[in-house]
Amino acid sequence: MAEVNEPYAPGTPCWVDLTVGDQQAALTFYRDLLGWSGEVGPPEMGGYAICTLRGRPVAGISGTTTAPGEQPPPPGWHTYLATADADATARAVTAHGGTVLMPVTEVAPAGRMLLAADPTGAMFGVWQALEFGGAQLVNEPGALVWNELDTSDVAAGAAFYRAALGMESEPVELPGGAVYHSLTVEGRSVAGMQPTSAGVPPDVPSHWLTYFAVDDTDSTVDALIRAGGNVLKPPFDMVAGRMAVLQDPQGGIFALICPRPIDTD
Repeated sequence: MAEVNEPYAPGTPCWVDLTVGDQQAALTFYRDLLGWSGEVGPPEMGGYAICTLRGRPVAGISGTTTAPGEQPPPPGWHTYLATADADATARAVTAHGGTVLMPVTEVAPAGRMLLAADPTGAMFGVWQALEFGGAQLVNEPGALVWNELDTSDVAAGAAFYRAALGMESEPVELPGGAVYHSLTVEGRSVAGMQPTSAGVPPDVPSHWLTYFAVDDTDSTVDALIRAGGNVLKPPFDMVAGRMAVLQDPQGGIFALICPRPIDTD
């Protein structure tokens, strides 16, 4: 079990949340799939639900609210990167070619946040912790284990996240000659980056993908199918473990992985 009790270093993914049309249906789906507990939050927090695993926060789920005649935003998982100063990060995002989609907002007393897009269109959040630091349980079944930027321009992505959030990019050669990019903070790998996969429709923008760990990828995918989800990339073996890319019944895309045991020899 990997409990997080210290603040996340700036630039580190610290939280993920899902925005959907039917919040209660999503709470039920992820409860059954990943073992989370969660309920619709208080009205003063917009109903935002903090989901927990063994009593520790692991992710958020919120419903969409739109004015009459407005088109609701598409369902999706969002990655939040930690910062010590949300206002400074918002300025850095703009200065380095990104776009601030939602200005710095107080989420009292938990923290301060903003939503942004990098120069290639990948949306992400920024979180400045006050009383709430982010995920308190990671890297174990049912919890967040990895965040990955799939981008149309690796060089532009590397330059932007270095300048705006202090994340360095280091190439990693994979078996077969493919190159993956590790995003690091203070010398520690905290996320990944790769070119958008071949075959992805051209209208799909760059995006951050959320990975959750599971004990058994295949059986969890079977459970997702029974619950009405879709399989975008069936279970397959790769260097880090056995993974699959999936879509929940409302359209939220995420990945599952049963991590490969670390060789300690």
